[in-house]
Amino acid sequence: MPKIKTAPRVRKGVTFPIQVSAVCWIDLLGYGAMLANAKFNPLQPAAKEAVERLANFHKIVSDNSGRNSPSLVMNDGAALFRDLSMRSSSVTYDFLVRSWRLFTEINKFENTAGLPGARAVLAVGFRMTGPPPPKNHETGITGSILNRLKKGIINAEQAVREAAEVRPNFGIVRELQANFAFTKAYLAESSGGSGGFAGANFFVDLNIFNHKIPEWITSREAFEWSSARLNLQGQFAQIDDLKEIAKLGSTDAPGILSGLEVAERIGGLTDVLTALRSTG
Repeated sequence: MPKIKTAPRVRKGVTFPIQVSAVCWIDLLGYGAMLANAKFNPLQPAAKEAVERLANFHKIVSDNSGRNSPSLVMNDGAALFRDLSMRSSSVTYDFLVRSWRLFTEINKFENTAGLPGARAVLAVGFRMTGPPPPKNHETGITGSILNRLKKGIINAEQAVREAAEVRPNFGIVRELQANFAFTKAYLAESSGGSGGFAGANFFVDLNIFNHKIPEWITSREAFEWSSARLNLQGQFAQIDDLKEIAKLGSTDAPGILSGLEVAERIGGLTDVLTALRSTG
């Protein structure tokens, strides 16, 4: 992998209509087989183990989610996601570490319980931001809470409690819409052993690294993956161990690329910064 040139600096606070995203998709192995054994009938005794496994998976993902590592869970799969910093590689490093911690904690539990484990694929790609979804705070449940608060029918504490429990009629995770890192991670993991992603292992998109995988990471030989149907490809490697570096703050992590450097690698343009600024 060629060493990438030093990227120009981006002023703090600058935003772009297209972001560079990192997504880690984690999937429980053999979960469908457990449900098939129960004939997809929760009344069958065999379904109990599957339900308990799913509940434990959700709890571990929840415990490892936060402001800098939000997640979306869909049954036996979970996506961690974060936009990379255009200024520093510390965010890329932080996302890699958080994803690895979640993967190892899930598999520690799975191994102890004698379960098949989970497979994780971390990929990077562009994300189109698009306009925010429309909101109308004058109608619906939100409007009702605000009106009753203004009239003194409920107090501030009651309003906050009601608002926290509101279930919207329409929900969307904006960061995962038109997110091609998510597309890449999901398709790669779904290809399984035939695509090079075998077993309950952790795989990483080599586009987050400079000219080689850093020495503080123990990895296997890199391999090529592609989806001919969608004209999508990438180079990945299995990670066996990761020795965390001391807290970096905003300092660049050795061997890791910033969002802008990742964009230069995957963008296919000589001046990707200008392209990002002019797209919208």
